[in-house]
Amino acid sequence: MNSHIDLKKPVLVIDDEADIRDLMELTLIKMGLSVHTAAGVAEAKKALRNHAFSLVLTDMRMPDGSGLEIVDYITAQNLDIPIAVITAYGNAEQAVEALKNGAFDYLQKPITLAQLRTLVKSVLTINNEVAEIEPTSKMATAPKRSEKKLKNETVSDKICETPVCERLLGNSPLIAEVRQLIGKLAKSNVPVYIAGESGSGKEQAARSIHEQSERRDKAFVAVNCGAIPEALMESEFFGYKKGSFTGADADRVGFFQHADGGTLFLDEVADLPLSMQVKLLRAIQERAVRRIGEMEEKHVDVRIICATHKDLNALVESGQFRQDLFYRLNVVSITMPPLRELRDDLPQLIQVLLQRILHDETMTLTAAAEKALLQYSYPGNFRELENILERAIALSKNQIIEVDDLQIHSHQLDAQSTVSTDNSSNLSPDSHALPQDFQFGHTQIQDYLDDVERHILQQALVQTRYNRTQAAKLLGISFRSMRYRMERLGIA
Repeated sequence: MNSHIDLKKPVLVIDDEADIRDLMELTLIKMGLSVHTAAGVAEAKKALRNHAFSLVLTDMRMPDGSGLEIVDYITAQNLDIPIAVITAYGNAEQAVEALKNGAFDYLQKPITLAQLRTLVKSVLTINNEVAEIEPTSKMATAPKRSEKKLKNETVSDKICETPVCERLLGNSPLIAEVRQLIGKLAKSNVPVYIAGESGSGKEQAARSIHEQSERRDKAFVAVNCGAIPEALMESEFFGYKKGSFTGADADRVGFFQHADGGTLFLDEVADLPLSMQVKLLRAIQERAVRRIGEMEEKHVDVRIICATHKDLNALVESGQFRQDLFYRLNVVSITMPPLRELRDDLPQLIQVLLQRILHDETMTLTAAAEKALLQYSYPGNFRELENILERAIALSKNQIIEVDDLQIHSHQLDAQSTVSTDNSSNLSPDSHALPQDFQFGHTQIQDYLDDVERHILQQALVQTRYNRTQAAKLLGISFRSMRYRMERLGIA
């Protein structure tokens, strides 16, 4: 048994089936734990009011309520107890909702005893490590907790003064919203899915989560899933034992063990073949990996963050990405805004990147060069902006960057042709007038209205150089409404 497991507080097992309660109780007692059981939601809430627990294991469906009620109750009462929910096979949506509401993890029925032991050891080890930081003397509890809280706040302040916050620069509402969400996610261990176009800063967001989390002293392992040949994936992810195959001349650990205690960032996760998706799912569920050539699995404590520029939902629907793995990875999602939607931040971003590239040197942009940079559409986002500036510095003379040094003429937006000073004239649906032979069926009318709405939204986006925030203001709607309409009408 793991010596770190806290034996002082019992585990609360909640299930309306007596046989399952008894089996789980017996398993936990064999692990050296004390156990308290409850047959339903009401009984469980009473136990939570009267006793302190180190862990709660609850079934999802019970006659007098749902396991989600237990999750919400623990959260509302600030009980600070890790809770895992047990769901029926195929009810991944409920499990995801529980995780979003504050559950630590979930298990799917039928539960294996190995899965139960692994989850319990993982949760209670973390719980005990946190408890070791806190005082054991009741008389000293209050002042020392205040001191600990002040210490945490000081550390947090220092983090915001470091390059962590500089990873995601800008003051626009979109990037501020991303930074705020990252701050919240850094405090938990839930898997995070980061969506966004190529070059929009997905890895920077992942590194920010890691660097602001309690795992910051451990490894951050970034893996480009699309760059690994399929034949080598298993050995790269899980490692291998010496002599397990031709060329295996020494033991090697894989990405999971390298990231043990830290964060594993799976970039372009959509490029994983289905065969590897199955193995990845098992490793995430079991929190254990088995190297090629070994029989024994080894426990790993890894936080998973993944990203892709592809539409993962569409890949799930087409059968190219496993739905169960998608639910495991996409507990909480972040969408990185493209650079064209951060126009107001461009001047600051350009200056910061120039300073990073030049270090102590100085470089001046001509007015024409600056104007060209501010009007460019940046299909490659931040990565392209950095490449443009590096190229311009290399081509410049006398520490001055001319517009020709940028080499973006062929892609530059023509402000005269795309932006009109008369907003109303470009947002007219006249070009979509009803045809004379139009049939007034429900489907045709809806298609027509969608077409008109799509045309107006696209014109607003063109006028604001694809700045969705400005386009929403131009149309007199909220940004949230703008984003919903774009998704519904398939506007990229």
